[in-house]
Amino acid sequence: MLAGTTTQRLPTAKLLVVDLARRPNERRFFAQILAVLGAPQNPRATIVELERTTIRLLGDLGVQLLVLDEIHNVLAASRREQRVVFNTLGYLSNKLKLSLVCFGIMEARQAINDDVQLARRFDSVSLPRWLAGKECEQLVLANVRNLPLKEPSILTVKGLRRILLARDGVSARIFRMLNDLAIEAIETGVDRIADEALGR
Repeated sequence: MLAGTTTQRLPTAKLLVVDLARRPNERRFFAQILAVLGAPQNPRATIVELERTTIRLLGDLGVQLLVLDEIHNVLAASRREQRVVFNTLGYLSNKLKLSLVCFGIMEARQAINDDVQLARRFDSVSLPRWLAGKECEQLVLANVRNLPLKEPSILTVKGLRRILLARDGVSARIFRMLNDLAIEAIETGVDRIADEALGR
């Protein structure tokens, strides 16, 4: 997994997190930001109107940090669409003095590096996959403790390793699995996560 961040340092920041859709284009990109902001959208709005509304709302809200997850989804678009989306990122960063944080797989790094202007804005950090061990166990247990469950969850070392193997050591997948297990535990009235839930 790749995490890319702009070099600008912010002591505190109002952030917005956007999970990029598959094959985003300029219209979908602005529409996604507006959706996360909870803004009503006119399906007939032009790209220029979407852009203006996005810039106005981000500015009004004082958003300083834009976090884009699944940035590699841009790679599914045509080369032209990729360039437009990356140019849009650069434009938003300049216009609103935004810092950008992008998360994605390693192929995303090359796509960003292919855009000279965008590449200058980022430091790239590789996040290795988790391996079985104490650090990974502590990560999972810390996440489980913060889930809104009424009963204490009990996971053995075997259960923790099953989670790691099931999600191939990728942090986002591990967290997603734990969230799904927590939702299931709440819906079924169990209100805790135990090894038995991992066997299904």
